[in-house]
Amino acid sequence: MAITIAIDCMGGDHGPSVTVPAALEFVAGHQDVRVLLVGLRDVIEAELGRALRSDRTRVQVCHAAETVAMDESPATALRGKKDSSMRVAINLVKSGEAQAAVSAGNTGALMAISRFVLKTLPGIDRPAIVTVLPTVTGGTTWMLDLGANVDCGPEHLYQFALMGTTLVSALEHKDKPSVGLLNIGEESIKGNEVVKRASELLRASSLNFIGNVEGDGIYKGVADVIVCDGFVGNVALKTTEGLAQMLGGFLREEFTRNLLTRLAALFAWPVLAAFKRRVDHRRYNGATLVGLRGIVVKSHGSADAFGFGRAIERALEEAQNDVIARISRRLAPEGASA
Repeated sequence: MAITIAIDCMGGDHGPSVTVPAALEFVAGHQDVRVLLVGLRDVIEAELGRALRSDRTRVQVCHAAETVAMDESPATALRGKKDSSMRVAINLVKSGEAQAAVSAGNTGALMAISRFVLKTLPGIDRPAIVTVLPTVTGGTTWMLDLGANVDCGPEHLYQFALMGTTLVSALEHKDKPSVGLLNIGEESIKGNEVVKRASELLRASSLNFIGNVEGDGIYKGVADVIVCDGFVGNVALKTTEGLAQMLGGFLREEFTRNLLTRLAALFAWPVLAAFKRRVDHRRYNGATLVGLRGIVVKSHGSADAFGFGRAIERALEEAQNDVIARISRRLAPEGASA
């Protein structure tokens, strides 16, 4: 059976000029997928008319009269814009017309609308934002929460670990993914009371808990899943993005400083190109709002067509691997808290 993905075409910094071409490219490469392009019909149709790929057999436009601005408050988006492209896309998941939704729009609004419309899974108090990050081992680490929950109790961190490991098991086919708790030190005596209590809950569970992980361990690949509260996770993620941008800028400056460095760049180009592919953040675009009764994937707001396509890919993988049912089954025997 074909999987249908609802796409909020109006969200993000670029809107339909990125989301529509990305959706068409994605459909062209996946014969078992349909997309519902949600947003202002005239704008989307105009973008479809400009697209090089014109096959519309698995593409449908769903009109939504309103859009959610990137700086709009979640409360305004939730209560005042019931016909926004974001809200309509989420409604399509709730009704079963789509198996997943993808948006590059306002994160706070997307979480608020998704939680209101879809509700949380039984045993889950709060949804979390999870994404995958590259490691020096050549593998990946999944990290949550990345900003949905600023203040968390021990039981919330425990729930994040349950959801994160189930997601990794489904998508990477690992039986017992390892779990690390992000902390200021590896010793069990380190951290605040919330982290210490969460560590106790994780040690007493059936999860493959390896203990505390310091910040530098995120990219060392020491754990398949790293758990933290949303404040810490968001700061860590944004710090990583800023560092990557700074290093990229430094490289460009040094290799364009003078004729000699430009010549050196020419000889180093194969290495530089390989390095760029390896650390290309677009390949890892797409953060899941895990813990909901439906699949919702958040793309980075500034993503280009390639990056947005990766977010659609993430949604497809989760739908194909039935992650919602897997998480529900995982929660049943374990319980939401110890």
